[in-house]
Amino acid sequence: MVSICFYFQVHQPFRLRKYSIFDIGSSNDYFDDEKNRQVMQKVAKKCYLPANKAVLDLINETDGKFRVSYSITGMALEQFGLYAPEVLDSFKQLAKTKCIEFLDETYHHSLSFLYSKEEFKEQVKMHNRAIKNLFSFSPKIFRNTELIYNNELANFVEKLGYKGILAEGADHILQWKSPNFIYKPKTAKNIKLLLKNYRLSDDIAFRFSEKSWKEFPLTAPKFASWVNAINGNGNVANLFMDYETFGEHQWEDKGIFSFLRHLPHEILKHPDNDFLTLSEAISRYKAVGELDVHNLISWADVERDLSAWLGNKMQQEAIKEIYMMETAVKNSKDNELLDKWRKLQISDHFYYMCTKWFNDGDVHKYFNPYDSPYESFIAFMNIINDMKMRVNADLKTSSMVQ
Repeated sequence: MVSICFYFQVHQPFRLRKYSIFDIGSSNDYFDDEKNRQVMQKVAKKCYLPANKAVLDLINETDGKFRVSYSITGMALEQFGLYAPEVLDSFKQLAKTKCIEFLDETYHHSLSFLYSKEEFKEQVKMHNRAIKNLFSFSPKIFRNTELIYNNELANFVEKLGYKGILAEGADHILQWKSPNFIYKPKTAKNIKLLLKNYRLSDDIAFRFSEKSWKEFPLTAPKFASWVNAINGNGNVANLFMDYETFGEHQWEDKGIFSFLRHLPHEILKHPDNDFLTLSEAISRYKAVGELDVHNLISWADVERDLSAWLGNKMQQEAIKEIYMMETAVKNSKDNELLDKWRKLQISDHFYYMCTKWFNDGDVHKYFNPYDSPYESFIAFMNIINDMKMRVNADLKTSSMVQ
């Protein structure tokens, strides 16, 4: 038997406006509200609403056999509320089916685990509260930002009470092992590790409309046959991808929604196949062995490392500066300032500063609202300098009051 586990990541960053040096000290308006509204409403129309409808229809058509797991960042949830409340309503409708589950992650889609364990815990708690309040669901599975993972994270997350954690099924980590089994992290006691089958996942997410791909066009029967081949060679087929794959990255006129609507029916034609949420998968299947992941990995780019966010000196300097402000920001007791500081931790800001090209260049340029990574860095650092001034002013006022 092979169980198909669809996991979709839902995220939209709060994009920064092109904040100039002349804005420092005169404006704390850091975010491009109009751009954020435009993008959210566009993606809601192209992806979130039609994809949610397709998933709901599939759940009904299969009498609940189709199951899906989602991780929705706090940044996406906030923007649903601001710009597309109908999307939030459609996720609530899905939640009522009991055929989907929600995962936990950092509320601000941040790299906080690498820089501040205390901030990381606070953001995880924020996300957990938001999911409980909005969907009456208590997540059991954890997904770190961009599938960043190592042994230390697994151990830390297990102590927070989670039963499962996700990671990239990178070849250099697995070596001869298969991503189609569940593992136990080396440093953990009971938490289970679910690994992305990146070949099958990326066939949909990246290669679906690529005419030069030898398997083009990708049809539901063809993909189902690849899943069927796992029978006898694995327990799970973990298909992890951005939800924006449907309609935004792969456009509707390329046939992506038709593919989505037909795929579950094709997969269920095989009597040994079924769909499970991730928590259902770790309940059904035992870990077949231990996996040792000492160095940090992610699901980004060909290297599967952290170079997409921390690969150059601009990125390293920018993220160092933001976390150096943690104590001062929190001591200021200024909730608005704290909220903006946390939104500056969104990993996308550092992704926009990436200078990698070659195999991954087109991907980085596609997601970047700036003309260059240097422009992104300058805007970010100008905002940091303004925030420093405001933090110092708050602390000075506070000490004078005392």
